[in-house]
Amino acid sequence: MTSVRPMFPELGFYGLAGHAADPRALVDEVQEAERIGLGAVFLSERFNFKDAAVMSGAAAAATNRIGIATAATNHNTRHPLVTATLATTAHRMSRGRFALGLGRGFDMLFDLMGVPRITNAQLADAIAVQRRLWAGERFDHDGPSGTYPFLFLMDEDIAEDIPVLMVALGPKALTLAGGIADAVVLHTFMSEEAVARSVATVRAGAEAAGRDPAAVRVWACTAVVEDSLPHDVVLKKTVGRLATYLQGYGDLLVRINGWDPAALQRFREDPLVTGFSGAFDAAATPDQLEHLAEKVIPAEWLACAITGPAAACAQQVADSFAATGVDSVILHGSTPGQLAPVVAAYGAVRPAGQRELPPNPGRTA
Repeated sequence: MTSVRPMFPELGFYGLAGHAADPRALVDEVQEAERIGLGAVFLSERFNFKDAAVMSGAAAAATNRIGIATAATNHNTRHPLVTATLATTAHRMSRGRFALGLGRGFDMLFDLMGVPRITNAQLADAIAVQRRLWAGERFDHDGPSGTYPFLFLMDEDIAEDIPVLMVALGPKALTLAGGIADAVVLHTFMSEEAVARSVATVRAGAEAAGRDPAAVRVWACTAVVEDSLPHDVVLKKTVGRLATYLQGYGDLLVRINGWDPAALQRFREDPLVTGFSGAFDAAATPDQLEHLAEKVIPAEWLACAITGPAAACAQQVADSFAATGVDSVILHGSTPGQLAPVVAAYGAVRPAGQRELPPNPGRTA
């Protein structure tokens, strides 16, 4: 299965970024992304209007060149046969442009749903099960990800080579990803130093597992918000998004970046934060976001986002490859239409000798 190479296979974006309520918009987004030369669309799952399977199918049907990845869905919310069917369907529908992206997810949400929390052992086991199913095996299974009397895909011709992508944050997850995954997606709002450390951890994990470290494709995920957008939009996509992450898993983000835990405590104790209901990037007013930016969240933390004129944003993206060692960059938080000036400017500053990568975001060759 082959597809035409996109203009910049090393650049991706997130479909339906933020709190999108119209899933149909994804069709326009992926077609615009293909038109301007973005290499891949990443699909995050939300239990409202953002089902990973439906979105993957829509993206595959609406495009011919760009790669498609779930980033991420969770193995514990579907039976392994359902997940395997999702992947094989999207794989064939896209003519080999699909990668199944899995992650750890959120313990609190899983507790509310009544499903098991995900551990690294479960994740490794679930990936092994998927690969056996894609290879056409028929087997019983009893392991960390579950007990199943008999697993098989209902077709004699199943023999699929589908890349597995892992979304990973902490060092243990990054090491595991290097050892078992085809590609890794890092988190947004990581400092340059934290990204470089994470890349090194992934490569070391691959080497320890006897794999070629260069064969694991590592994607940085960087908020890119061009400043010609309305100021309130810029605030929502930078301050609002970081504040939302700090609400959900601030301790982990602070630890990964080596930030001051006392600053996180000040954020949590701020009267606006203690009395706020909902996610900041969905419900906060511009004035509230200005307050967070000016008085609560350290400027160093907000500087992890790429902002400014299109040419400056493009240059920072281009510089990040050599600075961090990543293979690819997800331009996070903005739609392809909003990213168009940045992508156009990137063409003029794309690093000489940039590694040529395939459209599938889970492959290096």
